[in-house]
Amino acid sequence: MRYWLVFGVFASYISSAKGYSLIREYSGQSFFDRWDFYGDYDNLTAGNVLWANESYAASQKLAYIDSHGNAIIKVDNTTNVPLGQNRSTVRITSQDTYDIGSVWIIDLSHIPFGCSVWPAFWTFGPNWPQDGEIDIIEAINMMTYNQMSIHTTPGCTDNGSEYQLGISGPTTDCSQPPGCTVMETSPNSYAGDFAAAGGGVWATQFDVSGIFIWFWSRPNIPASINQANSASVDVTQWGTPHASYFSNTCNITQFYTAQNLVLDITLCGVWAGVGSNYASTCANAGPTGQCYEDCVVGPGSPRYDDAYFNISYVRAYTSALPSATATTSSHPTRVTTTRQSGKST
Repeated sequence: MRYWLVFGVFASYISSAKGYSLIREYSGQSFFDRWDFYGDYDNLTAGNVLWANESYAASQKLAYIDSHGNAIIKVDNTTNVPLGQNRSTVRITSQDTYDIGSVWIIDLSHIPFGCSVWPAFWTFGPNWPQDGEIDIIEAINMMTYNQMSIHTTPGCTDNGSEYQLGISGPTTDCSQPPGCTVMETSPNSYAGDFAAAGGGVWATQFDVSGIFIWFWSRPNIPASINQANSASVDVTQWGTPHASYFSNTCNITQFYTAQNLVLDITLCGVWAGVGSNYASTCANAGPTGQCYEDCVVGPGSPRYDDAYFNISYVRAYTSALPSATATTSSHPTRVTTTRQSGKST
């Protein structure tokens, strides 16, 4: 009786706005048209990178459309970087913001990985950190699984949910540096195994009832998403989320506003390059045992040959048109807080 009662409550949360209509698709030759390139040093996570501006990224083929019509975003793997300099890579932020009542879907065949590599697909509100952050894809070095998380100001908590497939991390206060993390338990969510399986899809529901994230490896993607032109989606068809953050312990309308989407790759920094986070999988990557000296400095190949995103599309859906608003890209400054410190694998 108790199981069915609680399951019924869970289902009502997920289905509070089950039908969503496509409002924006980033794909094909126009993929980069509605994104801003950061064009500056990584002052967010203290990574040893220079995020290229649009013209440099295009000229060096750090951001381009390949022969299959997919978007490639990558780390420079051709430059021999001297000691004291950083390596070029890319961070892009959507010009559109998406309000509560949205679903975002990303389809990829490859995610950056390797020693020192720290990729992310995430969102933030324009007045960061007051407007919240959602980390959908994030991992470091030679991790074998994806880690999802949310970050907020004080007052939002997550005590872990039995109604998710992932495993919640130890931090329950989402304002603390690690955020409220959930470790993916399904296979093939990161690194070489993700690519070998043909990639996969993440979907995120950003709703008054909570924030819910799903992941499917390529063979398991739902038919409604796999359709060539998915003009609408129904989240009730997707089963149990892999990460669930319910509004009963984190009031979404209080801690979140409209979100920008972000794709970036940094190197080393305050998660991938620190202490045991680096040494646990990359201690033998070079002679010094230091992330920057052993990885960033020197030749880029073969070390960074796998440090790239290959993206088929990013789609944004809304439960109530219109919800996408064109904005000027903002650069949240997070030099000593949230995503950059306290990460644990």
